[in-house]
Amino acid sequence: MKTCDQTKVIVVSVIITLTLVSGCRARGTDKAASPVPSPIVTPAPTPMPTPTPEHSPVPTPISEPTPTPSPTPQPTPEPKPKSKPPTVQVVANPTSIAVLVNKSFSLPNPYVPKDLVEPNVNLIFPEHSEKRSMRQEAAGALEKLFKAATADDLPLAGVSAYRSFETQKYLYNQYVEKDGKEAANKYSAKPGQSEHQTGLAIDVSGDDGKCAAADCFGATQEAKWLKNHAADWGFIIRYPKGKEGITGYQYEPWHIRYVGVDMAKEIATQGTTLEEYLGKKFPVNSLH
Repeated sequence: MKTCDQTKVIVVSVIITLTLVSGCRARGTDKAASPVPSPIVTPAPTPMPTPTPEHSPVPTPISEPTPTPSPTPQPTPEPKPKSKPPTVQVVANPTSIAVLVNKSFSLPNPYVPKDLVEPNVNLIFPEHSEKRSMRQEAAGALEKLFKAATADDLPLAGVSAYRSFETQKYLYNQYVEKDGKEAANKYSAKPGQSEHQTGLAIDVSGDDGKCAAADCFGATQEAKWLKNHAADWGFIIRYPKGKEGITGYQYEPWHIRYVGVDMAKEIATQGTTLEEYLGKKFPVNSLH
């Protein structure tokens, strides 16, 4: 029991002592150290927020309305002219020996002369074909022409007389394929526009066949004889030199056409063409 009481007294004494010491230290410290005033910190000014530049609102582009196109004014249709009379051939009858056939005047299709015969003349080809034939009146005149040439020691030979529409079509297409249309039109007729289809025309050469249907024939004695004497038997040089713009074809001294003696002599004397002769005799605008 004694021991416990002593222990309590010691503990209490220690506590009191510690309390006193602590109080002394606190007083000494207050006297020795002057309080250091804390520096006054000037608060930094709060930065003003940088104003965000105001963007003017971009206006939404307003698309201009596409103007509705005005309807294209339709021209007032002109009243249809009264039907004109059809183009008149100078000689409407293809069976006439004066019939005009060229690039402007075509033969009716189909047209085959009904009086085709084979003239008894020398030919440069042996085969029997349509190109031997001519209309009867022209064939008889050709026989007389050839006899006269032979009598003058310039015998002639036939190269090509009648040609059907189909034959001319074949030949024309061949020429176009070979030389082109523009060139072919200068020396070959389109089907339906060939004098050979009338049965009144024939290509001729010397009896040796040299220069047959060729430019060189124009320099031969036979060609010169034909130019001077063909009209005596009713034939004309159908495509003379220098008249290409009128006839529509190049010079062909070998191509002779039967028109009858009277007309042939007038054309030869005038140095004209069948187109010019018929145009003066029978103006187209006077035929209705």
